[in-house]
Amino acid sequence: MSGPEIVLGQNNYGKSEIRLFKVKRDTDVHEVWDLDVRVSLEGDFDAAHYEGDNSRLLATDTMRNTVYALARDHLTGSIEKFGRALVDHFLEAGPTVTACRVEITQFRWRRIEVNGQPHDHSFVRERGERKAQVWGDIGGERRVEAGIDDVYVLKTTNSGWEGFYRERFTTLPETNDRVLATVVTAKWEYDTIDADFDRVWNGVLRSILETLTDHYSPSVQNTLYRMGKAVLEEFPEIERIWYSFPNVHHIVYDLDRFGIENDGEILHATHDPYGQIEGWVERRA
Repeated sequence: MSGPEIVLGQNNYGKSEIRLFKVKRDTDVHEVWDLDVRVSLEGDFDAAHYEGDNSRLLATDTMRNTVYALARDHLTGSIEKFGRALVDHFLEAGPTVTACRVEITQFRWRRIEVNGQPHDHSFVRERGERKAQVWGDIGGERRVEAGIDDVYVLKTTNSGWEGFYRERFTTLPETNDRVLATVVTAKWEYDTIDADFDRVWNGVLRSILETLTDHYSPSVQNTLYRMGKAVLEEFPEIERIWYSFPNVHHIVYDLDRFGIENDGEILHATHDPYGQIEGWVERRA
C-alpha cells in the first residue's frame, strides 16, 4: 500500500535585513532615512523545489540591488509609499511571481538642537521604531499596514489592579496606586493605499501617549481599549489597530527589614516573568 503523495505546500522566498541609508542633499538642510527592508515573493516556484530548476527564480541578491536602486527616486517621503513602489516593481520581476510583501523598519533620527534651533545636518537617534508592510498581487490588490515598536512609557500613579478574580493559588495583593509601565508595540491596517502616512503615523503615536495620561487605569486591558478607541475615532482611514503590552512590573522594595520607611518611592523593576496583554480594537461591521 503506497503512502500519501508528498507535495510542496505554501512557500515564499526573498531577502531580509537589507540595510539602507539615504541622505537627501539637494539643500543645505539634509534629510535622512535609515531603513531595514525585507522582500518576500510568492508564486509558482515548483520547478526550483522539485527539479532544481532555477530559471524562473529572481536572485535574492538582485532584490537587494533593486531596493538600493529604487531608493534613488522613490524614497522621497513615507516608507509606506516606498514599499508600494517596491511591490509594484517586484510583481513584474519574473513570469511566475504572483504576490509580493515588503516589510520596512525605519530607525528615526531627530535633528540636534543648537541654541534652540534644529541643526542642518547633525542628528540624534530617537527611541521607537516605525514599521510598514505593503502587500500586493498580480490581480491589482494592495494592502498597507503600519506600526510602532519599542516605545517605552510609564505613569507613576493613577493606575491600579484590584477586583480581579481570586482562587486558591492567588497571592497577589490588590492596589489602587501602582506604577504602570510597558513597551508599546502597535500595528494598524489602512482601508486605503493613499493616506497621508506621515501625518497618521505621528498622530497615532501622539494619541497613544496622550491617552496614557488622561484616565485612571484600572488595568492594562482597559488602557489598551481606550488607546485603540481614541485612534479609530481620530483617524477614519484606519480599519483596526492591534497592541501588545508587556506589563513591566515595578514592585515596592521591602526596606522594613532595615528599619527604613518606604512609601512607594523605592521600587524593583522586574524583567521576567511579566504579564503580556494583547488585542485588536476594530470597527464593528
